[in-house]
Amino acid sequence: MSADDDRWIARTVELALANVADGGGPFGAVIVRDGELLAEGQNRVTRDSDPTAHAEVQAIRAACRGLGDFSLPGAVLYTSCEPCPLCLSAALWARVARVVYAADRHDAARGGFDDRVFYELFETPREQWHVVVEGMRPGNASEPFDAWLANGGRTDY
Repeated sequence: MSADDDRWIARTVELALANVADGGGPFGAVIVRDGELLAEGQNRVTRDSDPTAHAEVQAIRAACRGLGDFSLPGAVLYTSCEPCPLCLSAALWARVARVVYAADRHDAARGGFDDRVFYELFETPREQWHVVVEGMRPGNASEPFDAWLANGGRTDY
């Protein structure tokens, strides 16, 4: 860990505290590349009625919009709390190089945000999940992928 890490983690905590003061959730995140701030994000789940509007996702979306690219290679995602599986997946899809967090999933659980439940769920066989997840394969299920592969102008990601 470096002085830059300390600086950016401190900023995520500031964002989280400001968001709580503004009626939002206790989460803040920043995306940094080569020491430059690309974007900040705060939890907007309740404000926007959007269960995916987590601080990390907000920061990733803003960074990608700002760069005009869906990929953030070499970027670091700093966040005030250990990313939940949604946010960790978003970071993986965005191809960030590193994720650094302050509080952990146990702190989140103490605050009423029990991300541990989701982590544990993914370690459980699907037939034991509380939500039913099932495939239904029509005859043309693979056609969108065939069309994708046939599209010479596609942008792979």
